[in-house]
Amino acid sequence: MARREKVMRMSVEQPLWRALTGYRILALVYAVGLFATAYDKFNRPWLALAYFAVLAVWTLATLPKVANAAACTKRFLTADLTIALVGILLTPLADAHERVQAGGPTLPSIWTAGSVLAFAVKGGWRWAALASTLVAVANLVERGSPARDTVHNVILVWVASIAIGYVVEVARASERTLARALEIEAATRERERLARDIHDSVLQVLAMVQRRGAVIGGEAAELGRLAGEQEVALRTLVSGGLVPVSRVSEDAAEGAVVRVVDQEDGGSEPVDLRALLAPYAGARVGLAEPGAPVRLAPAAAREVAAAVGAALDNVRRHAGEQARAWILVEDEPDEVIVTVRDDGPGIPEGRLAQAEGEGRLGVAQSIRGRLRDLGGSAELISVPGQGTEVELKVPKDNQDANDPRGKAEQR
Repeated sequence: MARREKVMRMSVEQPLWRALTGYRILALVYAVGLFATAYDKFNRPWLALAYFAVLAVWTLATLPKVANAAACTKRFLTADLTIALVGILLTPLADAHERVQAGGPTLPSIWTAGSVLAFAVKGGWRWAALASTLVAVANLVERGSPARDTVHNVILVWVASIAIGYVVEVARASERTLARALEIEAATRERERLARDIHDSVLQVLAMVQRRGAVIGGEAAELGRLAGEQEVALRTLVSGGLVPVSRVSEDAAEGAVVRVVDQEDGGSEPVDLRALLAPYAGARVGLAEPGAPVRLAPAAAREVAAAVGAALDNVRRHAGEQARAWILVEDEPDEVIVTVRDDGPGIPEGRLAQAEGEGRLGVAQSIRGRLRDLGGSAELISVPGQGTEVELKVPKDNQDANDPRGKAEQR
């Protein structure tokens, strides 16, 4: 069956870049508005006009640079902060001395904070501390003395930028942890699916070869012994590993990456479960089903049918070739119930737990694992001497229940 690799990206910092883009535009409008309202109070308004022309062109031309972390390079951050510092230092030359001493705004005003925040989002709290320190020095030089309002503004920018930088670092670490957790979950589901498929095919064949070889004897007995050894080795491999190494994004702008390998569904139209269960009916297997189609999502219907097949395999293996089994299909409003019952000797108490501990995953994976992935349940009832009954329940709204990609997107 065809396979595909689904790549999902998660980035909690991307909204910060979008907010920063909007902030820079609004801060530019605010700074120009402050200048326009106090134009007649400037000693050299032409100098301020020249600076605002450069600032406007720079802000609008570099909007793509603050769209994500990859575009926001160190060279851009350096140039951006330089423009902010130059504007602060030009303020005493363009504005009146009385306004500067009275605590009037600098030419870039709050636009400077946008430059500092870009450092914080890009490089974390250390970069933010460096940028805010340079802004603090420029403000002190512009005022000539550490006035109360200047110190207040400097500390505010310093604390805010460092706090945002720290939050960004924590968010990135959380993204990597979440990506690893989701990929382990997806790999575990893939391992369980492989275990079910192998149990339904290869392990059953090896077990049959071992039994028949022991009965026939001679060279066939040796072949059976080898098949038994391979069965044990394969069970150990299936139950022990196959979890790949996690891969995360090399591009911080795109956030953490989770790659989920899954099977192609082969269509999304509901299928009739009765058609998938019909091949199991035979001389010793009875099938009772509703007269109307029992519709399930394709993946869910296949898994339920495979679980029924695994239950019937257990009947033949443990109850004998002469045992009879019955399949009952019930189509309820919210769920589908499939019951497999046999007239075998039943299962001794504690045998299932012992088998699972030995790596025999027939019930744990081929039956219960499949139904658990579908959001349903599998209940096994067995009384020694009175046969075994397996009840499979699967909800009808299970199209995404066994899809780890849906879970990753929700997270």
